[in-house]
Amino acid sequence: MVAAYVVVTVATILANAAIAVADFLRAGFVLDNSAEVGLPPRLLPGLAVLKAAGAAGLLLGLVGVPVIGVAAAVGLVLFFIGAIAAHVRAGVFHNIAFPGAYLGLAVASLVLAVVVRPS
Repeated sequence: MVAAYVVVTVATILANAAIAVADFLRAGFVLDNSAEVGLPPRLLPGLAVLKAAGAAGLLLGLVGVPVIGVAAAVGLVLFFIGAIAAHVRAGVFHNIAFPGAYLGLAVASLVLAVVVRPS
């Protein structure tokens, strides 16, 4: 079970760190998606910070501060619920699988962090 926690959490860290970098760099696909769901580009840096903070918190959870890891996972779950809500509100369903996948990773990281309780 510890191995699953580590693998899933590392995958969640890498995914969120990568998309945070894409947000910071204002990658074309990020700008396109933001425009589709009605998100002003000026909000991207703040959202990138939240994703990066979530990744950093998960990493801290892995290296021995489990309460921070759980808090980071909760934050990412809430963040990606909001992302899915934004897609639904805007009627943008063709790429809703992306925030859904990030949500799935965050939920799995949260569940495993709580169940495994690494010391």
